[in-house]
Amino acid sequence: MESTQTAAASEPSDAVNAPDHKATLQRYLQAARDALLWKLDGLDERAARWPSTPTGTNLLGLVRHAAGVEIDYFGRTFGRAWPTPEEVAWAAEDAEDNADMWAIAEDSTDSVVDLYRRVWTFADETIAALDLDALGRVPWWPAEIADVTLFQVIVHVTSDLTRHAGHADILRELTDGSAGLRADGDNLPPLSDQEWSAYVERLRGVAEEAQRRADVRPT
Repeated sequence: MESTQTAAASEPSDAVNAPDHKATLQRYLQAARDALLWKLDGLDERAARWPSTPTGTNLLGLVRHAAGVEIDYFGRTFGRAWPTPEEVAWAAEDAEDNADMWAIAEDSTDSVVDLYRRVWTFADETIAALDLDALGRVPWWPAEIADVTLFQVIVHVTSDLTRHAGHADILRELTDGSAGLRADGDNLPPLSDQEWSAYVERLRGVAEEAQRRADVRPT
């Protein structure tokens, strides 16, 4: 008969089974960061910052914006200041509109990427130092919702970065046809260029047919 001591030792403890919520949150945060930078791989300076929408959205600008977001939410919210504020003057409250959404010609793609990687370290230090229920305050939010926890901030920033990673997906595909979810797996069907073209033409045909049906539908 198995002893009580042996049985207890063979059963996984609650500590081993307990989910590490902070690690899970940080994994999704890092995935969004990685996706943004991956979409810059292989692009020259012109392509990296080329505005591809009527509101000027561009790949390098999305990365610069993400850096400012993380500095503010993982810094100011919890009483930490970015050590070289002059380096990120474009993120200051008195900067011109959209200054964080594009990079000047003097700032290379590599320099913006380097800044963002250093921001990750800054933000991750905040996450490591605090419990998920640690309190902070977002001074640029309305007063009634400005008091937040680290948990809320990680979720908020991850949501913001994921949205911008989606923007980057489309911008990169419009730039040179590159598409996919992440560097180690694009999550796309293995179609040839010819098959993709046929697929797109099929969707265009469906769109035209849907409009024809709408035009003759009784109102």
